[in-house]
Parts: sequence; structure tokens; C-alpha cells
Amino acid sequence: MSGQLPASAAVRWTVLSVVVGLALVGGWRAVEKFQSRRRLKSAEASDPSLLAKHTTFGRYTTPSGWTYPRIRVFYKPHLYADKLPKSIPLLVFTHGLGGSAAQFVPLLTSLINQAPCLAIDLPGFGRSKFAPGHEKAYTTHALAELVATIIKDYRDAEIDQKVVLVGHSMGCSINALLASSTSPLSHLIGEKVVGSIAICPRGDSLTSDEVALVRRMSWLPSPIFDLLRLVDRRGGTASRSVSRVVGEEADNETRRMQLRFNMQSESAPFLRIMAAGIGAEGMPGKAVWAGIKIPLFLVGGESDHVTPAQEVEKIKGWLTESLHLNNKSQTPDGYSKDTVPATTGDTTTAKRTANPTNPQTDPPRMDSGVAIKDSHTTTRHAFALKTTIFPAPASHGLMYSTDTVRILSGMIENFLSMHVDERLGASWQLQHLTTSGKWDVKNLKKWQAVEACSEPIGGLFRAMKTMREVDDEHSPEGFVEVYGVGRRQDGVSVVVDISHEAPVYHPEGLEERGVGYRKLPTVSKEKPKAEEVDRFVKLVDELRGEGRLKKQDEGIAGKHPTIGVHCHYGFNRTGFFIVCYLVEREGYRLVDAIREFSEKRPPGIKHDHFVNELYVRYAVKMERRGTVVGD
Repeated sequence: MSGQLPASAAVRWTVLSVVVGLALVGGWRAVEKFQSRRRLKSAEASDPSLLAKHTTFGRYTTPSGWTYPRIRVFYKPHLYADKLPKSIPLLVFTHGLGGSAAQFVPLLTSLINQAPCLAIDLPGFGRSKFAPGHEKAYTTHALAELVATIIKDYRDAEIDQKVVLVGHSMGCSINALLASSTSPLSHLIGEKVVGSIAICPRGDSLTSDEVALVRRMSWLPSPIFDLLRLVDRRGGTASRSVSRVVGEEADNETRRMQLRFNMQSESAPFLRIMAAGIGAEGMPGKAVWAGIKIPLFLVGGESDHVTPAQEVEKIKGWLTESLHLNNKSQTPDGYSKDTVPATTGDTTTAKRTANPTNPQTDPPRMDSGVAIKDSHTTTRHAFALKTTIFPAPASHGLMYSTDTVRILSGMIENFLSMHVDERLGASWQLQHLTTSGKWDVKNLKKWQAVEACSEPIGGLFRAMKTMREVDDEHSPEGFVEVYGVGRRQDGVSVVVDISHEAPVYHPEGLEERGVGYRKLPTVSKEKPKAEEVDRFVKLVDELRGEGRLKKQDEGIAGKHPTIGVHCHYGFNRTGFFIVCYLVEREGYRLVDAIREFSEKRPPGIKHDHFVNELYVRYAVKMERRGTVVGD
């Protein structure tokens, strides 16, 4: 018949088509393997030293039968694990789609000092191998089973160690499946989870438009998708692929990090997870999120276009609706008595006042007049809900952005110690570790090695170590002889003692020699409270009003008497109060005030949680860049 190929020709065309098809499939798989090897080498070469030092690789088989042959696991015990209670909860970090454990390093830098930490590279991301290749091994449920399996390997079951889950983006959905009482996976480790931090979470499954897009993308071979991504990365750190995640106003260091994350994200597992997300085991929705009955901290970025901040509000709505239905007769009491929960969705305009913001009651202030939306909803039992929306330009990368990470670190530390376990607070741990007296041989030698008194800080303060009456040099008599106002134009006119105990020197020895003495007791190793900073600011204002700091004569231009401030060594509490005053009264940006103190009293404030607390209290917006504090 006309138009038909002979039988032999049809067979040849069929065979040729099969051969070409197999060759294309084989070529695509060869390209996938090449891309995977290149990604693993790149991830290993640029692995942050903190991760690299504490990394192991494991083979894990989940309850559903999926075997993942090479998963990178970061595990860092607490530095003082042998001196602290072994039952301190384990913090577990789960990244999102296209991410890796490396994205948590800026947070880990602080949080490894609070708890043992575990972070995982999901299969095909970071330094974990892309295997197996089956789509069903990449559903949210399958990945949640993998995370639970790894947690069981690392938590101390003998002492019934509890777990706090920290997730970013898709990682929040994985964690919700593990933490929720209404999840089909709640039996895995649900009863061991005592808290959850969800950074840039997604509330439910994809929209219809997103589903249609994913269906089209799922037909693309990964090499073709790689080409599309390559085009998207044109411009490097200034490319659309980078700006989409970290925002148009991100600084160069954050952009460099994001570009590296993008280049180390493999297309094949990305496509598998996207395709799996439209199935029955896609992202958890209202039914699962509403079943979370443990302390939960939801964090979003106002300029996040990947998982919009509205998702935080949506999840909060589900939880508060569930709370209303199930606890109509209960009174919220999940927060401490001295905490006043803000109204849901409250936004407060920032104003400069003498009182620094209390992070437990007020949203961090912004010089632009915009406040971080920070609201609280609580109920009885172990449940507490806190939500924070970082203002624009905070975006999807806010947990590793140099502009926001210290603020977020401080908020997480506060939340964990207030609502999950007080032992997760740095103050509790430092107090617990203090087993020797301040003046035993070891600490006496340490005190003797510290510089007695700094150069003027901000032209107003001098940071000093406490004096000792029995010391040959740093007693009141020796101090006034060297640093007193009678010896220098910018000498110390008054000493403010912020140590908690009675001083081991006689204040009368200062006053007899013309140097005043004021006492403002604060507790060692604890972050100063807002009311304590307020008292310090008012005290300094009072001293300045008395004329103690006015020049006695013409003297040297620009030099005038100073205030000496000391705790024990003159670094942490002393630095905290001085920095607060420079910001509150002298108009310093926070980053500049911290730098001024560290330059004049090196190495500056030593306790990282003190610095994080300063960033929480003074979330100052820089005028030129419009970004949160930082360089």
C-alpha cells in the first residue's frame, strides 16, 4: 500500500529509534553522574572548616525500605559535654530544597555553644550522594523517615535525650511531619521532640499554577535543566538565581555564599523532589501543622519571594484556630509571668528612647521607623508559639545573611532557654560551669594578666578590671596615681562598679583621692536585663549632669574626664553596658559601637551570646544600603 514502509524497513526504524533512545538516556545519565561528581568535589573543596572537622558519612535504610548509600552527617558534641548534664537536648538542622548543611554554619557558630548539634545533607545535596534515583525516595515523607533514622543513631536513648528540630524552607515541612501529633510519621520520634524552629516555612502543598509548572519541568532531562540554570546564573553574584533567594539588596559576602550554594545544588534530585511534591506525600498542610503541640518559633522574611512571609501567618492561623477549638477554657500561660505577649500581628513604630528594647516583650527596633513584626500566642502544657517577620530587605537567606544572622541567633537562643529548656541558655551553662572562686590561683593569674584599664572609649568611658586592695599596683591608691583625673586630662573621674559582689577594695580609697564611686550590681555571665541597662544609662546621664566629666581647665582640645566601668575583668558585662550607652545616647551604629569597644579593650566582648543579644536589641537599619546592621 502506498505510504507504508516495507516490513524490514519498519523494523530497522524501530530498532534505530530504540538505539537512539537508549543512547540519549545513557548520555543523560552519564551527564548526571559527571555533574554529581563535580558537585561533590566542589562541596568538599569549599566545605566550611566547622563542618569538615566534624563530618562523617553513613549508609542509612529507612522503615520504608529506601537505602541511601552515602549521607553526610555533621555531629558536634557540646564543648563541655563532660561537665554539663548529658540530657541537654540535641539540636537537629534540616535544610531545604537546593540547600545543604553549610547554610546553617553561621547559626551553628553560636548554637554549638548551647547544645550538641546534628546537621544532615539530604541525598543529592551538599556532600551527600545522589542515590537512590527513584522519585519516591525523594518525597517529603521519605526524607522525613531518613532524618528520623539518622536522629535515632545520634540521640542518647539510654538517658532519653530529647530533640529540638531546626528547619529551613522545605526542611520545615520535613520537621513538621516528625513533630506533629497528627502526622502519619509521628510514631518515629514524635514523643522525643520538645521544640521546633521553622525558618521561612511553607504552609501547605503547591498551588495549581505551581503544580502545572512542576509537571512540565518533571519531563525535562536534568542536563537540559542544568542549561536553564546556567543561563539563570549569568552575572554570577549579581544573577537572578542569587537575587531570587537573598534579595536585591544583599551584601557581597551573602551573595557569594548563595552563588556557591546554587552551584553545588544538583538538578536531578531537585527535579525528583519537585515531582514528588505534587503527589499524595507532598508538603504537609493544615492537618499536620495544627497538630504541633510543642514550643514552635516561626520566622519569615518580608521580602522572601520563595516562601513568602504570609506562610508564617497562615501556619500561625492554623495553630491558633486549633488552640481556640481545643482549649476554649484555657488561659495562655506558656510564657513567663514577666513577659507580656504582643497582640497577634502587632507592628510597633520604633522611636529613640532611653530604654533599649527588651527582646522578651518588644519587637527589635529599626531606625527606619519600621519594627520587626514579632507576636506571641501561647497555651498551657508545653506549647508556646512565637512568630517573627524580619522587615525588608530580609529574604529567603536570612539565616545566613550577614545582616540578620546574629539577630536570628540571639532570638533562637532566647526562645530555647525560655520555652524549651533553661539549660539551653548560655547564662545557665556558664553559671553551672563556674566551680572555682574568683580569687583562686588560676583566676588570680588570669586577672593579673588582664590590662588594668583601657584607653578612652567613645571619648567617654574606660573599661577596667576590678581593683584589689592588697594588690601592689591595681589598688585604689595605685589606680588613681596612674589613671585618676588628677593625673590625666582624660583620666577617670568616677568608677561605676557593675560587679554583683561587694568589691575587694575600699571605695573610700578612691573618694579620698578625688575619684567618685557608684555601685550598680549585675550577675556574672548573665546577659544584662533591659531594666539594668536603663539604670546604667540614667546613671551615666546623671554623672554627666553633675559636671564630673567637664574639663577642669582648657587643657588639651577634645580631652575631658572619663567614667571607669568594671565588672571582674572588664570585657563582657562592661562592654555590653558601654556599647548600649554609645548606641542609645551617642548615636553610634551598633556595629561601630562594638568595634570601638573591641579596638580600645581588645579583644572586646568575649561571650558570643552577649553580642547576639545586642543585635537582637538593636536591629538598626543602615541608611545607605537599607539593610540590617552589619558591614
